[in-house]
Amino acid sequence: MKLIAGLGNPGRRYHETRHNIGFAVADELARRPGAMFEHGRANALVARIGSGPAAVLVVKPLTMMNLSGEAVAGLAYFFKIDPPNILVVADDVALPLGRLRLRARGSAGGHNGFRSIIGLLGTEEFPRLRLGVGRGDPRRELADHVLARFDDDETAAVVESVARAADAVECFIAEGIEAAMNRFNRWEAPAS
Repeated sequence: MKLIAGLGNPGRRYHETRHNIGFAVADELARRPGAMFEHGRANALVARIGSGPAAVLVVKPLTMMNLSGEAVAGLAYFFKIDPPNILVVADDVALPLGRLRLRARGSAGGHNGFRSIIGLLGTEEFPRLRLGVGRGDPRRELADHVLARFDDDETAAVVESVARAADAVECFIAEGIEAAMNRFNRWEAPAS
């Protein structure tokens, strides 16, 4: 069994913000096979794809971003899912818009969602997929930037990025993190 956690903040106020791009990927992953999110254990929405040992749980924590570990670790412990079978999907301001970066393990890198998950799982040894949302104007507060919606001229890049991220997650599920890294960490800047 695998657990795919798309990170974000719950509620209409945060819908479609940069910080919620992990939720957008989770929605796309569930949409493809027609899976539905239901209220699950550990304060999360869960969509189950498949059954038995090959099942995949697509998860959207209902906590705020900085408490994401409560849902992810709670579900991982309940379903006995080892950290290498947990893929966490989240935004990254250090990456340009549209860029994907998969890693087999790593630090929180300043991201509070990852910090919470690392703290409650007790390890950094879980795969992660970061989606570039850009930094924007460096004079703007970082919190204001990630809690803002994408600009109209960014919409096409966001839609394409979410679709590619869902493809990368499906590759991880079918072939593992190394194959996904080799295929999806390559990136060319969009033509201007």
